Amino acid sequence: MSHRLKLHSMPTEAINPSTLALDTMSSSEIVELMLTEDRQMLVAVQKEGPRIASGVDLVVAALRKGGRILFVGAGTSGRLGVLESTEMPPTFGTDPKLVQAIMAGGRSGILMPKDGVEDHYEEGARAMARVRPTRKDIVIGVSASGMTQFVRGALTCSRKASARIIFVTCDPATDLQNFVDLTIAPKVGPEVIAGSTRLKAGTATKLVLNMLTTASMVRIGKTYGNLMVDVHPGSEKRQERACHILNIVTSLDAAAADKLLRRARWNVKAAIVMQKTSLPYTKALTRLRQANDSLRIALGEDVEPRLQALLDGRQTK
Repeated sequence: MSHRLKLHSMPTEAINPSTLALDTMSSSEIVELMLTEDRQMLVAVQKEGPRIASGVDLVVAALRKGGRILFVGAGTSGRLGVLESTEMPPTFGTDPKLVQAIMAGGRSGILMPKDGVEDHYEEGARAMARVRPTRKDIVIGVSASGMTQFVRGALTCSRKASARIIFVTCDPATDLQNFVDLTIAPKVGPEVIAGSTRLKAGTATKLVLNMLTTASMVRIGKTYGNLMVDVHPGSEKRQERACHILNIVTSLDAAAADKLLRRARWNVKAAIVMQKTSLPYTKALTRLRQANDSLRIALGEDVEPRLQALLDGRQTK
């Protein structure tokens, strides 16, 4: 009973005064009301901007010393962590082990919700222990309510391993604030449907996680300007994107870009260095390593003029 009373005191469980007659509204009224609520949610996320930036710095520090990003969550929060982890390899060419997600209920819990799995503190600790966190890693716990026992167990295991911890929640008053390194807690207010955290809380969490991962990947050299130069060309669409990026940066036509990318084993960065410096593949890789994987540093050249010329419709050489 005490657990239920505590749950009902959570911001995510509160009754929204703007949606009391939700089931009497027309489709257009419901849509407009949800858009209004989401605009308020965006303001709440914006207020957390400085803390999100601090989180990015923590993630970058972990990655630069060889650590991993480990997400942990249950339900919607867990699935959002899974989404972030699965998007990193194709977008930024990362090793699948670099960004991992621990989901209450395991892989099957992603598609088929399992009753009660989020309530198991011990299972959360065991699930985290299986990935063997270290002091190099950054763990990102995600719990809209701030009280998910599975997540708390996982974070306790992480703390024992001396990993740094970021906690993303929609309860600014969470009692975990003194236990973790950083709390990011957008105050999104009551949901359109009381307790349905797949709505504003879920969207706010997705925005926060997007910024933590994307900004961190940019900071460690995974883009050149705003070009996805570490894209993994595992599909025709991504191969076409790789050729397009090579065309933008080097002005090679499609046929020449495709030929060079094959010589560079579809490593876009290496292909650009090869074309710009006339270095062979292995030496291009060495140059990138010496530049800490930053294409801007490896080339000593800014990409902004080319991108601006492209936007202006001017020809570049």
